[in-house]
Amino acid sequence: MKALIGKKVGMTHIFDEKGNVVPVTVVQAGPCTVVQVKTVEIDGYSAVQLGFGLNKRINKPLAGHVKDSGAVPRTLREFEMTEDIASENEETPSAIKVGDTFDVSVFSEGDQLQVTGTSKGKGFAGTIKRHNFTTGPKTHGSHNYRQPGSIGSGYPQHVMKGKKMAGQMGAEQVSVKNLKIVKIDLANNTVAIKGAVPGPRKGLVILRG
Repeated sequence: MKALIGKKVGMTHIFDEKGNVVPVTVVQAGPCTVVQVKTVEIDGYSAVQLGFGLNKRINKPLAGHVKDSGAVPRTLREFEMTEDIASENEETPSAIKVGDTFDVSVFSEGDQLQVTGTSKGKGFAGTIKRHNFTTGPKTHGSHNYRQPGSIGSGYPQHVMKGKKMAGQMGAEQVSVKNLKIVKIDLANNTVAIKGAVPGPRKGLVILRG
């Protein structure tokens, strides 16, 4: 199972074997504990629910949910299994069971990842910053410098859904594919991923192999 929950530590750079500088994002991935295993017979689909972090204050419903795993996770995320893994899991139910722990050893250097995180919130932004609109003319008495301009025509006499306008920018789920693992540190349970990863430092990220 090549999927982990992690926390973004920050960006730095390392040198490869040729001496080239490689910008990387360091992510503390795992250890993640299997809290629940869902099957087709009981739940209608195959999935594994992983827990990450340590929850210092846990309520009774969550305590009952994670009791069998022996963990007290701060974050829970569910990963749907493929048909091949599901069929294999049905034949060998002990392949993945509640209480199992996964760390960065599930990945290898050179693996391609899909990283999902929540982008930084930019607050309320205009169309120029949010949608890359161009500015209007600055001369000849124009007052349409940073205004959006017309937002509709005479017919159908209302603003169409999805119209690019000013509004909340950022703070939304973003997935980046084909990011390469450059280095794995088993001692500190961290991975160095080439390039940028969505979200701020200490932000929650999901790694999928």
